Amino acid sequence: MTELLQGATRTEALAPLLAQGWTETPDRVAIEKRFVFRNFNEAFGFMTRVALMAEKRDHHPDWRNVYRTVEVTLSTHDAGGLTTKDTELAQRMDEAAAYV
Repeated sequence: MTELLQGATRTEALAPLLAQGWTETPDRVAIEKRFVFRNFNEAFGFMTRVALMAEKRDHHPDWRNVYRTVEVTLSTHDAGGLTTKDTELAQRMDEAAAYV
């Protein structure tokens, strides 16, 4: 099982993500972000790229898509909170969104 991010390690791991628009959920066990694209095709393309990454890492996001908007929540369920799996996937999602 992957260890939870805590204390200074958590703060350091989250800092660049928070600067990119990710937010901590009120219960502090997850991070979330809303990606808005120009149209449905771009949103779906983003989700497809992320799905392939997530499957390869065996770490899947909770997400929802409405037309051109994708809302994402990341948390490592078997660990009960945030782990490096979440921060790494969040960074990859930001990179994927930049190439749309």
